[in-house]
Amino acid sequence: MIELKDLSKIYRTETIETTALNSINLHIPKGSYIAIKGPSGCGKSTLLNILGLMDRPSQGEVILDGKKAATLSEKERNRMRRSLIGFVFQKFNLISSLTVFENVELPLLYQKLNAASRKSKVEAMLKQLGLEARAKHFPHQLSGGQQQRVALARCVINDPELILADEPTGNLDSTNGEEVMRLLTELHKDGRTIVMVTHDDKYAGYAKTVINLSDGNIVG
Repeated sequence: MIELKDLSKIYRTETIETTALNSINLHIPKGSYIAIKGPSGCGKSTLLNILGLMDRPSQGEVILDGKKAATLSEKERNRMRRSLIGFVFQKFNLISSLTVFENVELPLLYQKLNAASRKSKVEAMLKQLGLEARAKHFPHQLSGGQQQRVALARCVINDPELILADEPTGNLDSTNGEEVMRLLTELHKDGRTIVMVTHDDKYAGYAKTVINLSDGNIVG
């Protein structure tokens, strides 16, 4: 599903040059469950942003689902982000002025589905994740674990093949963290490819493969 060839990312200012990623070569087959682990500042989130077409490398090649990212127009990149990729973030990134139902429904608006189809899909997803009683609640009325489940529902409502999770348990206690990891494991069993960034050995252990990063290099 993903291939990276000699991928580097360098941030430059007038006086400083910082190498976030250094000649990364990586092959991620479809159906993989991969954890990217390493200390803060090692390049984990930068790598995930490039995989999700939210950032561009300074050099090297990204091949995603058979397509070279460098050849995609911005419109094509946006389309792939909406249809192929689901994102889960540490800080949930829910829209505070929208209800749970409306947050989960949001990706479907880009597909121009009619209201009845959207309602059916969202209600089914909320029921699957045990959130049906929270449909009319706003994010500030939810616990951290509930907010992350809403974020997961929004992530998978379009049935993406690839899920990118950036420290999905980072703002959760251990009980809610384990619940989120259980949900990710179920999504993987359903056939989705999962790439998760974490600094926690326990949560990295849920993945089938662990990639260790240090100073922008794969070290194991």
